[in-house]
Amino acid sequence: MKESSDLGSNADEHARRRARLAHMEADFAYFQARLEILGEPQSTNQLAQRKVFKLLHKSVGEKILLAKRRMIEEG
Repeated sequence: MKESSDLGSNADEHARRRARLAHMEADFAYFQARLEILGEPQSTNQLAQRKVFKLLHKSVGEKILLAKRRMIEEG
């Protein structure tokens, strides 16, 4: 009986990881879209927004790569 509960918990964990990955990918796409919409900054406010969105885009991209590597390693 324990094996079936272990398999269920492994499946649940895998589903949670996939959901987190999907959420990060959505965030990544959002930041990318914001950067494209912003274009070349015309004001200091837009310049600040661009810097923040670039930083967030890069950070989320790195987290996505790490998450995908972990998923591959764990099978």
